[in-house]
Amino acid sequence: MKKLGLSGVLLAAGLAYAGVASADVKIGVAGPITGPNASFGAQLTNGVAQAAEDFNKSGGILGQKITVEQGDDVSDPKQGVSVANKFVGDGVKLVIGHFNSGVTIPASEVYADNGALFITPSATNPKVTDRKLWDAFRTCGRDDQQGKLWADLALGKLKDKKIAVLHDKTPYGQGLADAAKGFMNAGGKKEVMYEGVNTGEKDYSAIVSKIKSSGADFVMWGGLHTEGGLIVRQMRDQGMKTVLISGDGITDDEFAQIGGPGVEGTLMSFGPDPRNNPSAKAVVAEFKAKGYDPQGYTLYSYAGMQIMKAAAEATKSLDPKKMAAFMHEGKPFHTVIGDIAYDKKGDRTNVDYVWYVWEKGADGKITYHEQK
Repeated sequence: MKKLGLSGVLLAAGLAYAGVASADVKIGVAGPITGPNASFGAQLTNGVAQAAEDFNKSGGILGQKITVEQGDDVSDPKQGVSVANKFVGDGVKLVIGHFNSGVTIPASEVYADNGALFITPSATNPKVTDRKLWDAFRTCGRDDQQGKLWADLALGKLKDKKIAVLHDKTPYGQGLADAAKGFMNAGGKKEVMYEGVNTGEKDYSAIVSKIKSSGADFVMWGGLHTEGGLIVRQMRDQGMKTVLISGDGITDDEFAQIGGPGVEGTLMSFGPDPRNNPSAKAVVAEFKAKGYDPQGYTLYSYAGMQIMKAAAEATKSLDPKKMAAFMHEGKPFHTVIGDIAYDKKGDRTNVDYVWYVWEKGADGKITYHEQK
């Protein structure tokens, strides 16, 4: 564990400002800083670092400067628990993270037992909040909300199409796929194939052959961008035109780098692009001035920091339990991704998922664009 220090052109200058602050408020940010999902870890750390820089310029939180500590969980549940234990051992009582649902769920037990409040920008599995922990919140939505959107598409525009369901056997990936499958089945439509794959593999040709044999026109993919990109690439290698339907787990441009030109046409569900929110205009400009595009969960992480600051100021306290109690009252917090209010479980009361398509822009770059 160390004070957050990002390399390259990202947020080193702002971080240095936070790192040398005097009497401070420690805030932890946890996610896959290394490994195949490191691009998502960068989204979380960059969002938190920029918020810390901005807040420190105006006095921090309750007059105390913010220092940021990062924990690298490598998307591994056991490592996530280690990170959580290290945080609480270091006196960190406020945490933004983790990224994966399968890491957030076990780590959350450590936070709850040790008086730490956390807001995850990205862990969508219902179990994160359904256990009604006092300290669990998220700035994103839930798998059952996202899965309903997938099912509505399958039962509507795609009612005459064959759909396969594929997942990565993780709480996030399988949770999302199962939610979509459940709603789709309840509506009277049956998938032509349902399978799970192992994460971290490179060769998915066997499962791709099964998809091809099933005759699927579309594949609902519950998983992340690395495996999803490889599956698309290998479908194209077998001459398949099957279209991928995926969710927030592929919201990084690395998906196109991994999957290649064949990712064009991929459908993706995610919240309305926060980069287009008027409330985010100034912050987005700050990021871009540093050469960083705040895609995916970057602004969701920034919003988590805004909520923590607002809760502390409203309660005039940095006591996590007082802050959490205030957050559960349902009052709206004004953030860069829009107003957010919480129910008694720590879920957002106002979340929307919309459709994006991966396509080539005028600059020749393949990325995701919100469908209007």
